[in-house]
Amino acid sequence: MSETIGFLLNDTARLFRRSFNARTKGSGITALQWRLITYLKRHEGIRQGPLAELIEVEPITLSRMVDRLVESELVERRADPADRRAWRLYLTPRAGDLLGGMREMADALTGEATEGLSDAERDQLIDLVERVRANLSRRICQKEEETV
Repeated sequence: MSETIGFLLNDTARLFRRSFNARTKGSGITALQWRLITYLKRHEGIRQGPLAELIEVEPITLSRMVDRLVESELVERRADPADRRAWRLYLTPRAGDLLGGMREMADALTGEATEGLSDAERDQLIDLVERVRANLSRRICQKEEETV
């Protein structure tokens, strides 16, 4: 049976998450939390609303995730000096320590997932998937503009 690209990408992402979660079971960090922490590392000091948009989750979902990471002392909320109602998010030193070990594990998982591919094939795979993602992201943005 020939699968669609959407099915293959979704199923592959599911398998990545499952394998990631199995490897990090003892750390208490899930694949979704890892994704949030990774985005936060790139955009430290971001407010919760824009971060929710960036990782494409509902604000209430993000708030719950951040609550758990705050309880785990991996993320801290700081008052936004420009808006008393808003919070800015920052990684704690503990998160920085955790990121190093998790990065090694994530790299090993990626190596296993791409086993048998040449460096050129890996680069091509990344390029192709990034282009598919960009195409879908543009279409989502265009659709949102049309409905406004």
